[in-house]
Amino acid sequence: MGIGIAQVAATAGHRVTLVDRDAAVVDAALTRLGGTLARLVAKGRVTDVERVDILARIGAVETIAELPECSLVIEAVPESLELKREVFTELAEHQPATTLLATNTSSIDIGAIADDVTEPERVLGLHFFNPPPLMRLVEVVHAKQTSRAYVDHAAALMQTWGKTPVRCASTPGFIVNRVARPFYGEAQRLVETGVADPATIDAILRERGGFPMGPFELTDFIGQDVNLAVGTSVWEQTEHDERYAPTQFQQQLVAEGRLGRKSGHGVYAYTADGTVERPEPDAALADRLVGGLIETDPLARTLAMLVNEAVDLVHRGEASADDVDTAMVLGVRYPKGPIAWGREIGFSVVADQIRALDAALPGGRYRPSPALTDGSLT
Repeated sequence: MGIGIAQVAATAGHRVTLVDRDAAVVDAALTRLGGTLARLVAKGRVTDVERVDILARIGAVETIAELPECSLVIEAVPESLELKREVFTELAEHQPATTLLATNTSSIDIGAIADDVTEPERVLGLHFFNPPPLMRLVEVVHAKQTSRAYVDHAAALMQTWGKTPVRCASTPGFIVNRVARPFYGEAQRLVETGVADPATIDAILRERGGFPMGPFELTDFIGQDVNLAVGTSVWEQTEHDERYAPTQFQQQLVAEGRLGRKSGHGVYAYTADGTVERPEPDAALADRLVGGLIETDPLARTLAMLVNEAVDLVHRGEASADDVDTAMVLGVRYPKGPIAWGREIGFSVVADQIRALDAALPGGRYRPSPALTDGSLT
């Protein structure tokens, strides 16, 4: 991820300094980048002169203390709050008070990272999506401590890098990883209760919902362990809200080492060349389920929960409706933004669907957002 962000910044004309204690890691990353740029030259995407210039703008040091004075530092270390706090405390000691300090975390609270930093108002999140050179979306995430001026500056800078910034408060999972939870959770619960098999649910969401991938093939692609970790993080940060509770289905996959494509077996099996081996979807079952009861209709149930999650985030004041829709279309390639989808379905219809789900499946997971019926999004 770090070298991808460096490529984006250097391509935009900035001098970039990488920091890693292991020089071999940096050398390997720069070699990969050289290969990537060479392929772009061969495709006519960049010129050879541009390739040379991009590489010339990137240097490396082994410690934070060796960094030159920077206008922006983006941290991309593993997802550990303790580790990130250590990095930011050291950055604050060695960089000027005006240096913008950003984390690429996908789910850790920005305020918790900023707690021990001098001038915490300059700490924010710049969450790039993988791979950074190709994905347009960047979530610009602010904590309570973050200055509005720094948020404005970061968003404007991302636009000069060719990115589409969306703004979000530091809520668990931010926009994309928060709103997307039902896409995975509802499918897994439908399999757990024997409503349908994974291949049929994937086919319904893909072919009838227009999603580029079904939830099971997508989590196999992401990595079941990675997806579970993000979901668990959101669940823990929301005080174990039932809406985000991990499923036994996914926990068992991870416990058995069935992590998806990278392990050769997840929900589906994969050959050495990456070809998926999965059963054919049950078309007759799909016909019976879609348009039936909300609790057994994979498409309607998933859409209702996606819309509910999205409008609730807006209701809490954590992001705008436009930014939520933009994030979900660009970040996870949804065919429509969930709030726009909710307007098409009808927010009152979605509210009734969530109530019907709660009646059929009580326990606190299915709670309609006040925004579905208060008229604030019409």
